[in-house]
Amino acid sequence: MVLDRSEPEPFRVDVVPNRDEVRVCPVGELDLATVPSVDAQLAELWSLGFKRLVVDLRNVCFLDSTGIRMLLAWHTLSSADGVLFSIIPGPPVVQRVLEITGLTRYLRCASADGFGSHRDPAVGEHP
Repeated sequence: MVLDRSEPEPFRVDVVPNRDEVRVCPVGELDLATVPSVDAQLAELWSLGFKRLVVDLRNVCFLDSTGIRMLLAWHTLSSADGVLFSIIPGPPVVQRVLEITGLTRYLRCASADGFGSHRDPAVGEHP
């Protein structure tokens, strides 16, 4: 048996702007240690005037309650401020957490590229 001792990729947050919309792409575990980085990035982009914030969860390998709380807080804040907040669904392990907590009923889902069409969760299918 061969053990894989490779270290996971260090956490990072990539940002992909496109006019008034920006995609924030955390890579790695979204947890107590890393949520402040994503939250700060979203806050900075919001303060710069972006009207659409998209969190791309495709490269997130773990999501804890801190990450859930951050997503819900941004959903609430953006709704009150007229900013469109959405996510690009993550891998099954991440989506399962969102389903169990009921967040899939509230969070808007963006298209795979993060730009363009957004699905309203109240209208139908879940990712």
